[in-house]
Amino acid sequence: MMSSSFNVFRVGISFVMMCSFYKSAVDSLSQLSPQKYFSTLQPGKASLAYFCKADSPSTSIFLEELNEAVKPLQDCGISVAKVNCVEEETSRYCGKENDLMKAYLFRGNILIREFPTDTLFDVDAIIAHVLFALLFNEVKYITTPEDLQNIENALKGKTNIVFSYVRAIGTPEHRAVMEAAFVYGTTYQFVLTTETALLESVGIEDIEHAHLYFFHCKPVLDLTHQCRKTLMEHPLTTLNIHRFIKTMEAPLLTEVAEDPQQVSTVHLQLGLPLVFIVSQQATYEADRRTAEWVAWRLLGKAGVLLLLRDSLEVDNLQHANVIFKRAEEGVPVEFLVLHDIDLIISHVENNMHIEDMREDEDGDMEGPDLDIQDDEVAETVYRDRKRQLPLELIVELTEETFNVTVMASDSIVLFYAGWQAVSMAFLQSYIDLAIKLKGTSTVLLTRVNCADWSDLCVKQNVTEFPVIKMYKKGKNPVSYAGMLGTEDLLKFIQLNRISCPVNITSVQEAEEYLSGELYKELISYSSVSVLGLFSPTMTTAKEDFTEAGNYLKGSVITGIYSEEDVLILSNKYAATLPALLFARHKEGKIESIPLANSHVQDIVGIITDALLEIFPEITVENLPIYLKLQKPLLILFSDGSINSQYEKAILTLVKEKHLDSLTPCWLNLKNTPVGRGILQAYFDTLPPLPLLVVVNLPSGGQVFAFPSDQAVTAQTLLLWLKKLEAGLESPITILPAQGWKPHLPAYNFLSMMDAAASRHPTGKGPGCMKETGMQESDKEQQEDKSTRKEPIETLRIKHWNRSNWFKEAEKSFRHDNKEL
Repeated sequence: MMSSSFNVFRVGISFVMMCSFYKSAVDSLSQLSPQKYFSTLQPGKASLAYFCKADSPSTSIFLEELNEAVKPLQDCGISVAKVNCVEEETSRYCGKENDLMKAYLFRGNILIREFPTDTLFDVDAIIAHVLFALLFNEVKYITTPEDLQNIENALKGKTNIVFSYVRAIGTPEHRAVMEAAFVYGTTYQFVLTTETALLESVGIEDIEHAHLYFFHCKPVLDLTHQCRKTLMEHPLTTLNIHRFIKTMEAPLLTEVAEDPQQVSTVHLQLGLPLVFIVSQQATYEADRRTAEWVAWRLLGKAGVLLLLRDSLEVDNLQHANVIFKRAEEGVPVEFLVLHDIDLIISHVENNMHIEDMREDEDGDMEGPDLDIQDDEVAETVYRDRKRQLPLELIVELTEETFNVTVMASDSIVLFYAGWQAVSMAFLQSYIDLAIKLKGTSTVLLTRVNCADWSDLCVKQNVTEFPVIKMYKKGKNPVSYAGMLGTEDLLKFIQLNRISCPVNITSVQEAEEYLSGELYKELISYSSVSVLGLFSPTMTTAKEDFTEAGNYLKGSVITGIYSEEDVLILSNKYAATLPALLFARHKEGKIESIPLANSHVQDIVGIITDALLEIFPEITVENLPIYLKLQKPLLILFSDGSINSQYEKAILTLVKEKHLDSLTPCWLNLKNTPVGRGILQAYFDTLPPLPLLVVVNLPSGGQVFAFPSDQAVTAQTLLLWLKKLEAGLESPITILPAQGWKPHLPAYNFLSMMDAAASRHPTGKGPGCMKETGMQESDKEQQEDKSTRKEPIETLRIKHWNRSNWFKEAEKSFRHDNKEL
């Protein structure tokens, strides 16, 4: 697996070849003298140096191959250069003739490894050897079957293995494996051998060709069982390995209930056909076992799906038990009658017209099929890989310029990694922000590529990518912890223009603050303004509110009033001191909440809850916020704007405090198309809209639907909720209690959010996070690591807790029975 140290330095590694000037071969190679080369070495960065005499003709062939390796190595973030050995400068690497036949690998100014140049005999050998040296800890080289068995035993139940055999180190197949390990080394354990005995131990007799196996060890929990193995049957090229691994990541078997002509999976996108095993309710279990067996036999060759035909009206479906769909667009599906598994396998293998995916001369993946990836962020970055970003709008910082820049002006710094898809996707949003702020902001937008300046990022306590920090003169840096989007980041920057909380000095100024006039240019970023009211003697309460205001800086406008005439405001707004006034500018309302015996975490919680809408539109971005409330969701699904009758009924119950134990919300399928998939998970067919649903995620995962034959009014909705509380309604479905884990620990964003929140007064999501020193930062860093080792929490428990669910509403039900 990928070591933590290499994660940081991976793309920042320099590959510098030093050799004599040979113009016809090395026009794309930069030239350095020995003195210049050693002056450019930086701590933690690696370089490969090749020393040659300027007049040596024997280096021309090697330089031609090196020149061919420049672009592929640059694609991996590895730079290539050359340096002439000249008489004016002395270097022990420019001495004896034997020394000039080696390449030297350095990290900083420390020599790590030597390579005889005859091992770097062509472009494939150069790339393979460089990556093999850099991925030494990620790719285990083994020589005996016992070594392989030991690794397999150690990784059972933990991770899968990619095992490859190549005839020799430095071959094109070795390069392909190393390039795959460079990409997938954090996900799988790569194992490499050149020993034929190892190949024979896994059942392969053909030792003339390279082979690659995928060992399915992660599902194996019984250490006495062997890992299932899948052989890649195509030649070992980088793109073939990529396609093979993608099919290993795809579900083994997928159930569908739609027209096969409309079905698309990652297999089709990768150029592989689909096989549908047709099933019906009466024979479902037997058909599923058959489909799973076929799926294992065709793993890596085709996708297998179980087609439930009972609810489908497709011609020819009643007479077929197998459907074959080719990857080519526009080709009709084949309806077949095959009563033997071997016949199914033979039909697929005989009709697979897939050319091996081989690299173009420039190493690019071209064509629509190869551009599609199963990770949407990675796919977007890949599609836009040739798009030139206007990076000149953002100042690039280095280890030398960082301190000078952030001390000279208020700065926003983006810490990112050039090799990471999320970082590169967010970089576009960051540039969009720079375009919006161009000429209007005094804040300097900057960036640091941690792949190039890893030591700097470590000093700034950057442990994840991407990270945004705000630096202000004389203050500790503040980390942004909001959504990775242009608008949210713009809100963070604009709201940080004022102190937090604002010190209000007169009743008139307080009224201007509450009306929105005092900071009217910021109202679009914070529709709620919070004013803390305190008497001058309430020292502890004021300190707690100030700390809470600092914590919420960048997410809401807060102010504090503590003058002798504070009673004027408290009497006007019926607030008992200490108190909070919430000015809701959109509604034009001001409400008060008492703060008696409230500490920092209580105040943050009160303000955070008050910022939530009473009947919000649920989106992908805000759903996690409302799930944190740990209440069942009362969701109105709508195919467009909200239905006024439904809205009136729900808001009436909200106003009368009947829905305090629920989270009422609505979802617009036009704005959030994923809602259709949610409804299809609840119902066999998409129901008519609008539709009210209660989803009890915290206690069992039950889903209830409001009866479609009833009109929705406040009274009918209240009666229905009472039936739910009494257990008189049956759920339409129960969601499985499964954890949706990220593909990689580095993508466990929910865990990162929880870890960040756990370091602060409340678990509610903040907009910013203040750093108080390196010692504390180091401690937090250790806490982050321990947090990420924990499994993701599931939002469900096994039993329905009705008493908690409707605790507050029960009194209302009883009271309103007389009226209903």
